[in-house]
Amino acid sequence: MSTMGDGTRAVRAGLPEPQQYEPTLPGPVFAAHFHLSGEPTGPYTYGRDTNPTWTHLERAIGELEAPGENVETMVFASGMAAVSAVLLSQVRTGDVVVLPDDGYQALPLVRAQLEAYGVEVRTAPTGGDAQLALLEGAKLLWIETPSNPGLDVCDVRRLVEAAHAVGTLVAVDNTLATPLGQRPLELGADFSVASDTKGMTGHGDILLGHVTCRDSELAAGVRRWRKVVGAIPGPMEAWLAHRSLATLELRIERQCTNALLLAETLAKHPEVSGVRYPGLPTDPSYPNAVRQMQRFGSVVSFVLADRGTAERFLSALHLAEDATSFGGVRSTAERRARWGGDAVPEGFIRFSVGAENAADLVADVERALAEAVTGS
Repeated sequence: MSTMGDGTRAVRAGLPEPQQYEPTLPGPVFAAHFHLSGEPTGPYTYGRDTNPTWTHLERAIGELEAPGENVETMVFASGMAAVSAVLLSQVRTGDVVVLPDDGYQALPLVRAQLEAYGVEVRTAPTGGDAQLALLEGAKLLWIETPSNPGLDVCDVRRLVEAAHAVGTLVAVDNTLATPLGQRPLELGADFSVASDTKGMTGHGDILLGHVTCRDSELAAGVRRWRKVVGAIPGPMEAWLAHRSLATLELRIERQCTNALLLAETLAKHPEVSGVRYPGLPTDPSYPNAVRQMQRFGSVVSFVLADRGTAERFLSALHLAEDATSFGGVRSTAERRARWGGDAVPEGFIRFSVGAENAADLVADVERALAEAVTGS
């Protein structure tokens, strides 16, 4: 499937060989245990270790992450379960980990846990490849690009080359881009990690995460951690995720097209500042993004005058729900400062662009901005 287009690959990824009178995508397998006589040498023994529904989904994600390559994918109960599995399976007391200081809001919680285990944590911003200065002696470099919510993009190839030169492993949080936007393993990373709650499944109704890597020894460590912690997805969630992958290219193409149009519109608006979108040619992230990304994601960020203006804007929207998370077919938006933790202004908006008609969405945003600014 390595020569096929992204749409074809997404539609057919992970499907088993055709069997007469069997469905093309078998239904979810609900099983805590399996028939198991004699020595336990088969693929399915106990439900915390393996499940046929996971297998199909993991193969599908692997085919999207690294078409035509031999990679291993492990699915998890959430994106944070996947993040934690990589970090906590690979580092030990006394090791050094380099994290972004502008990444996902839960990363500080991970940092605190790592430090409690005696791991030294160094942080630097995503932009400007600032993490390069912290690599000496590090066991693992964690990259989040584009960063959430600031949408900065670092040069993955450059960071990977520098990290590997000093013996440092590299993991890339690819949640915002998805494998159809960016393929970290092809850029040299050791791990590609994502919250599949977001764009991969795209409907805001599944919590899921995954880790993909080439190295079987690294994969074994992640898989062992999943078994020990038990951070496994339910078979129904795994099956729904696999079903959702079939529309991945359709969704991402529409969302990215809409996102660019919205970013262009916002950039011209007199009451809007700080518009960020990696696919916007005037964006600081564009030079890096255009070299390593095939699509630029569904998230646009911008700043309104103050908290009140931002909240009036969100209340006035008809086609975007005021909700957290991103990557869904229905547009959502939120004032990120309400959570604390993100170093953003009170009027900072993270807008997750959905698959609505672009003209309708832009008109709704322009109307809501007008109402927010006038206070009417």
